[in-house]
Amino acid sequence: MSKLTIDEIRKRFDSSKEFNEIFDAFEQALEQHVDDIEVYKLLFWNNSLKAEELCLFGEKLAKEFTHISYDAYMWLANVFEVTHSVYDNYELALRYYRKAADAKPDVPEPYLDAADCYEHDLKIPPLHSLIDFLKQGAGTVPQPYVLHKRLANLYELAGNDEMSKYFKRKAEEGTPQPPDLPPDR
Repeated sequence: MSKLTIDEIRKRFDSSKEFNEIFDAFEQALEQHVDDIEVYKLLFWNNSLKAEELCLFGEKLAKEFTHISYDAYMWLANVFEVTHSVYDNYELALRYYRKAADAKPDVPEPYLDAADCYEHDLKIPPLHSLIDFLKQGAGTVPQPYVLHKRLANLYELAGNDEMSKYFKRKAEEGTPQPPDLPPDR
């Protein structure tokens, strides 16, 4: 097989419907050390790929280029949350938010995005899983008050008023105060 250019790889990721063709382009991208997450976003949004195939590509990409693993996991989580939600793949979204948090534990976005993907009517992903995940994040994120606010909301949805009030207090205690401004002259 002839070597694909980066534009040909992009085109296959974006519009190919044939798994083998996409896989070949992916292999070539890895061989050519293409570590631009923008190229792989096209792959992740290719709606002809099944969830298992997306997982395969995402895991391989994160293993091959650890410096973009956070971005790869966040994109996979977003894709599963948005495009595969009709198949109740919120569990997969949560799995990849967890992996993103493992890659960058001090960044609040994976925790916040995971909390946002809760589907109240379907009760997915399970509230207890989200709560445990956000509690984990509150221990690693430098300014956890944003996670405390979300924890308060999740506990409220779960009907646990005591824990909801507790996390509301923690959020208020940790919220940064605006700096004192000098008086007008």
